[in-house]
Amino acid sequence: MIFRKWTGRIRTADSSAYVDYVEATGAAHYAATPGNLGYQILLRDLGDGTSEISTISWWTDYDAVRAFAGEDYQRASYYPEDDQYLVERPEFVEHHVVTVDQRQPSPS
Repeated sequence: MIFRKWTGRIRTADSSAYVDYVEATGAAHYAATPGNLGYQILLRDLGDGTSEISTISWWTDYDAVRAFAGEDYQRASYYPEDDQYLVERPEFVEHHVVTVDQRQPSPS
C-alpha cells in the first residue's frame, strides 16, 4: 500500500471554501480512480492568519497513484482555482510505502 500526502498553505479565512473546493476536485478525483483506498483532508490553523491543509490518501500501488497523477506522479496535481486560495503551492508530494497498517475500523 502507498500513502500519498500533499500539503499547502492558505488564508485561514478561506479554510471552509477551500476544503469544499478540494473535496469537489482532488478528493473526488481520488475516489474515482481505481486503486484508491480512501482519503482524508486535514486542516491546521497556524495562528498567523494562515492554515495548513493536507490531503492524505492510500493507494493499492504506484500504478494506481500514476492513474491519478500521471507518470510524473511525484509532482503535485493542481486544479484551476487552486491559485485563488493557496499562499504556498508546493511542487511535490510525499509518497511512502506502508509497511505496517494498524488502523481500526470506524465505529458504526
